[in-house]
Amino acid sequence: MRKLALVGRPNVGKSTLFNRLIGRRSAIVADDPGTTRDRREGAGRLADLEFTVIDTAGWEEAKGEALEARMRRQTEQAVKDADAVLFLIDARAGVTPMDQNFARWLRAHARKTIMVANKCEGRDGISGVAEAYGLGLGEPVPLSGEHGLGLSDLRDALVPLIAPETVSDDAVGDDIGHDDPVDGEETDWEGGPDGPPDRPLQLAIVGRPNVGKSTLLNRLLGEDRVLTGPEAGITRDAIAVDWRFEEQRIRLIDTAGLRRRANVSERLEVLSARDTLEAVRFADVVVLAIDAGPMLEKQDLAIARMVVEEGRALVIAVNKIDELARGDAKAQAAAWRRLRDRLQVSLAQVKGVPIVGLSAHSGRGVDKLMPAVMKIYALWNRRIPTAAFNRWLTAMVERNPPPLVDARRIRIRYGSQIKSRPPTFALFVSKPAALPESYTRYLVNGLRDDFDMPGVPIRIVMRKPKNPYVSAED
Repeated sequence: MRKLALVGRPNVGKSTLFNRLIGRRSAIVADDPGTTRDRREGAGRLADLEFTVIDTAGWEEAKGEALEARMRRQTEQAVKDADAVLFLIDARAGVTPMDQNFARWLRAHARKTIMVANKCEGRDGISGVAEAYGLGLGEPVPLSGEHGLGLSDLRDALVPLIAPETVSDDAVGDDIGHDDPVDGEETDWEGGPDGPPDRPLQLAIVGRPNVGKSTLLNRLLGEDRVLTGPEAGITRDAIAVDWRFEEQRIRLIDTAGLRRRANVSERLEVLSARDTLEAVRFADVVVLAIDAGPMLEKQDLAIARMVVEEGRALVIAVNKIDELARGDAKAQAAAWRRLRDRLQVSLAQVKGVPIVGLSAHSGRGVDKLMPAVMKIYALWNRRIPTAAFNRWLTAMVERNPPPLVDARRIRIRYGSQIKSRPPTFALFVSKPAALPESYTRYLVNGLRDDFDMPGVPIRIVMRKPKNPYVSAED
């Protein structure tokens, strides 16, 4: 599929047009210049044309290792990878010296450039369109990405580059979402209830700011796909990248760092946090990256609880273990022991969650991460036959019967697994509301131990069996 890169100086409306072309609000849009920092891809469609569209950071004249210079290199890489470039200017502001310098660079480096004069709603953009002719990139296409004006002219300009095709149902890009089934819903897919077997595994990397999430994603991919650096909070959008580990298709999702809600006040950070929570909600497996220095802070536990409550499979990646290696063996062992003890106390609902020590910067231990992800993913998809489950349930009830309520013992008649991802079981109980939470925990722990499902969130729902002697009218 052809790739189109949206480029231009900061705040000319690239992300707004990106959202318009992919048909949904995916990229974060704000009035602050420099909101977008990484390359973001999505499946675009314009009338009968389909393509992959790439949103980029604003091009700035910066060099060296400054953040703006690293953002510029990401934009230049997008131009290199693209089959064509849509060069946007702000028609209301007219052509600026930065636009002229960027146009000069594009004439030398881009394969094919289409001049786009954005923000042409109203009369204020007329002069800007006229000035755009002087950039030497052909006839400008006037449009408004925010209001959807001029898209037919853009389609006509794209036709020589992209032959009209029938839109494919399996076109994917940075779409991090999928629909979760309703509890109790059975499906015909052997690969799980969320979709066909060839659906990619959604793997989100989350954590506090500056714990090495983007560096870890780049290490897994073997390239500098997302922006990294010593500054905290570089990543703003949730960036999804298609990848393959062995025979498994995977969609890696890099996310913005999550701080305590009380410390989040700026609108951009609020939008970034919302994007991260959305990525977690639609993930299959979540890798929680933590810093080996403080090991496990309160915010790390809050993120882990949120992942478990969403029912996602969890893997903890202890990054920057090179810092631990500087201490003696006794201090290292004590640090790991503190981590496991705290997880045992604070995340008892996912006892046995896998922990992988690694260094995303040097690559040490990174090869152990994906095997742990694939193992927990298999457990998260596991289904227990109804017959085996009821034999186990009978033994558990005989060993520790439910308590008495109003001088009568609560009866657990039978149960079954109603879905996986995460494993969810329905129990048919004589008095569902009266069964104490402690007894539910007893059953969950038994399931985890007897069916070997460590680290996976397990859900049990109570249902009251129907009385066959009571008619529906009653």
